[in-house]
Amino acid sequence: MRKQRRGESGFTLLELLVVLAIMGMLAAIIAPQVIKYLGTSRTQTAKVQIQNVMAALELYRLDVGRYPNSQEGLQSLVTAPTTAPNWNGPYLKKDSALKDPWGAPYVYQVPGQHGEVDVFTLGQDQKPGGTGEAQDVGSWQ
Repeated sequence: MRKQRRGESGFTLLELLVVLAIMGMLAAIIAPQVIKYLGTSRTQTAKVQIQNVMAALELYRLDVGRYPNSQEGLQSLVTAPTTAPNWNGPYLKKDSALKDPWGAPYVYQVPGQHGEVDVFTLGQDQKPGGTGEAQDVGSWQ
């Protein structure tokens, strides 16, 4: 039988503290980069979703002969409005496609300021303007 010597098994407190310090420094360096990446990915997701909503609006226009009015809104892409007899949808599969990555509904303007219709989100802060994750993303961009 072998006897274990005292002090040779396990890690010392100093070794554990050094490892924790290294892990803390790595987290401090990496965390801001990950947060920055998540912010830009939500903005990119909003751009793609707006393109999908605009494509659905074009299909709606081909079937009905016009864009949805202000009262019908974007919801008419998912459920048939009573004012659109030639509706041949749903043009979007889920109601969730009408919400931006931050959980707010997309803004729909008819007539739009940048085209016949505008679809946009005000970003994370839900205020006009902004930069980064708070920037506005619209169908005209």
